[in-house]
Amino acid sequence: MPNSRPRPRRGGGAGAAGRDRLVARSLQSAEHCLGARDFGTAYAHYLLVLSLAPELKDDVKETFQYTLFKWAEELDALSRVQDLLGCYEQALELFPDDEVICNSMGEHLFRMGFRDEAAGYFHKAVKLNPDFSDAKENFYRVANWLVERWHFIMLNDTKRNRIYNAAIQRAVSLGSKSVLDIGTGTGILSMFAKKAGAHSVYACELSKTMYELACDIVTANKMETGIKLLHMKSLDIEIPKHIPERVSLVVTETVDAGVFGEGIVESLIHAWEHLLLQPKTKGANGNCGQYGRVIPASVVIFGMAVECSEIRRHHRVGSKDIAGVRLPASVKFHSRASSAETGEAVEPYTTEKMSRIPGGYLPLTECFEIMEVDFNSLQELKSLATKEPHPLCVPAIKEGVLDAVMVWFVLQLDDEYSLSTSPGEETCWEQAVYPVQALADYWIKPGDHVTMEASCQDCYLRIQSINIVHLEQEMEVIKHFTKSEDLLSLGNEAELCSALANLQTSRADALEQPCVLEPAEIALLNNIPYHEGFRMAMRKVLSSLAPEKLCQPMDPQCQDSEMNSGSGQSAIAPSTSDPLYVLDVSEGFSLLPIIAGTLGEVKPYSSVEKDQHCVALDLISEANHFPKETLEFWLRHIEDEAAVLQRPKSDKLWSIIILDVIEPSGLIQQEIMEKAAISR
Repeated sequence: MPNSRPRPRRGGGAGAAGRDRLVARSLQSAEHCLGARDFGTAYAHYLLVLSLAPELKDDVKETFQYTLFKWAEELDALSRVQDLLGCYEQALELFPDDEVICNSMGEHLFRMGFRDEAAGYFHKAVKLNPDFSDAKENFYRVANWLVERWHFIMLNDTKRNRIYNAAIQRAVSLGSKSVLDIGTGTGILSMFAKKAGAHSVYACELSKTMYELACDIVTANKMETGIKLLHMKSLDIEIPKHIPERVSLVVTETVDAGVFGEGIVESLIHAWEHLLLQPKTKGANGNCGQYGRVIPASVVIFGMAVECSEIRRHHRVGSKDIAGVRLPASVKFHSRASSAETGEAVEPYTTEKMSRIPGGYLPLTECFEIMEVDFNSLQELKSLATKEPHPLCVPAIKEGVLDAVMVWFVLQLDDEYSLSTSPGEETCWEQAVYPVQALADYWIKPGDHVTMEASCQDCYLRIQSINIVHLEQEMEVIKHFTKSEDLLSLGNEAELCSALANLQTSRADALEQPCVLEPAEIALLNNIPYHEGFRMAMRKVLSSLAPEKLCQPMDPQCQDSEMNSGSGQSAIAPSTSDPLYVLDVSEGFSLLPIIAGTLGEVKPYSSVEKDQHCVALDLISEANHFPKETLEFWLRHIEDEAAVLQRPKSDKLWSIIILDVIEPSGLIQQEIMEKAAISR
């Protein structure tokens, strides 16, 4: 701790003398409080000193920093967040250009979860002192959290960069001299436009981190005077408040694997209505700078039905029996990506690099066109979101298991340059994958058809109602049509496609209980050795504690017959002694507590949090003939301490606590460890 005591400078008059005495006493008191480790009071004294004698800033700066940081640590430990932030705001009013205080403020904000704000303070600290290594390290660390990894993949996609650059150069050379870059990211498209000779370039970016990064990159390329960067959504841009007039060219790459998921349709509708010049009409003459246009100009979306064991493993539960636990037909497991028909505004697909997916994939149909969209037509963009889903009917060319519809697109930047995201292309984009679920039969063969409906709803490309129409069903429909009119007429082709699509073989009924899981949770349910391993480990531990409370291992055939006869677990003789208590604190949906319950006189507790998961586990318990209320849900009791203490006796507590804390990367999930510590 710094220990040199500064002296107040002498002034003239009685008032100055009184001020000097007060400053001297406050400095003395601050030093005394620091010695007593009373950092809060010391901080208050230093605030008084600096308000009365700002000329002492340089003298007390180091000691003031030390006091602030120690007091902030205490406030943080007491969870006095507002007081902590208030102290830093006061400190930065006194020392606005102090990189050490800025960096410390950023560290506290980062720990609190305010990563965008933390990045701003780290960035300011680095600008104040480019050689401040702590601030640079912190800024790079928070950037890794905030800069999506796909930015790096995109920047490394040299083909995409080259083709976008060529298309922008061509547009500018033809007269489009005023440019707006929507969702600029690192600012690369804006710099392409400026380098091509555009007179006015504007760029908007919503993410604070990416906006500040773009500012740095544009400055490093000496283009800061030629590119105006706006930290805002394009939907909020107003003329002339933010840009002086309508532009002749909008460039954007807000296109995800499913094309529309980053909001390109909404952004371009707004741009055509408020930010772009009117489009060039057919046959119109004049310089391109007099008209508005968009890069990319259009997109064509393609699909293909595929068999893929890796997709199946993550989106369909393949076994009806997992480590002795029977899964009832009434519980229908769905992955989040395949539950889009519930109407939720969530991304209705997952993404995969299909050329690299483990085990590969088998095409079951030819490539087929799903839809084409012209980004230079306001009318088409506005009608896209309101269009009814249109049916598609695609013939099978190979036999196999229908696991998903894979989707990619060709982005037509202009009439000369295009980019494809097909699986055969090395590109920064992955393919969108729509898993198939809820079919009675997934087997398909040549002669069968895959039917589906495609639409753009909630700004997402939705491929839903995917179904298989087998050859025999098709023949019945075709007979109906051939009796009435010419089957080959265009109208009847559309009617036939719609009729085939309506032949749904398996739809959910009111008695089914949906259970939406993450793909990783479904993959875990499909991992039979994992569940068998936990079953054997729990049996071994419980046997060492109380062998008399365990069921004896049974022949699988006998076990099946007992289940079918309705006896199951009820065949275990009831006991008046306390059961063995088992708690599962694994993350997400887990069958492990039910598996524990099959081992004997065991009272299992699950820590699942979602109501839908609790209902599903109750139904599975019932299907496996557990006595009522054998399975408990631990989190329902947490707020009621008395209820918690009624479980195991205080001298016994839990026999087993189940932990599954290791991430695929090898990292330990800290939250689960904390839950385990609480339960112990």
